[in-house]
Amino acid sequence: MRHLVWRGIHAPMMEIAHVESWHRARGTQVGVAYELRWEFRSERLSVELVGGSAHEFELADADFFDLLDSAFFNSLPVVRDGLLEGGEARDYLMRYVSHPPLAAASVRQRYEPIGDRTVRFTSGEFERDIDFDDDGYVNLYHGYLERIG
Repeated sequence: MRHLVWRGIHAPMMEIAHVESWHRARGTQVGVAYELRWEFRSERLSVELVGGSAHEFELADADFFDLLDSAFFNSLPVVRDGLLEGGEARDYLMRYVSHPPLAAASVRQRYEPIGDRTVRFTSGEFERDIDFDDDGYVNLYHGYLERIG
């Protein structure tokens, strides 16, 4: 099992992920006004707002899950499709889970390899470069999140 910790760069937030494999992980996020626990099992994502609602989401026709304020989920398409080795940009249909309140929507995202273990992430008007370690986990989500453990 691998334990990873990220913190917000410009906003008070933190996430810890306990990763068993690329298909199974669980984590906790803490923000100014919420604590959220999640468990990922390939085709399902269970999310609970502590003291509030809980919901289990299914992947359905999406390629991957993406969870608001979570760096872990950005690693999934990068590792599966070998994007750190270069190649063309890829577009994905994501099952994007936001909070609070808990909600899911289908969202298009683009991952473009730009070299040096960095991928340019784009979703709508939002664009950031993301740096990854040798195992494919996020080290630095420029201007947003950084790994501290």
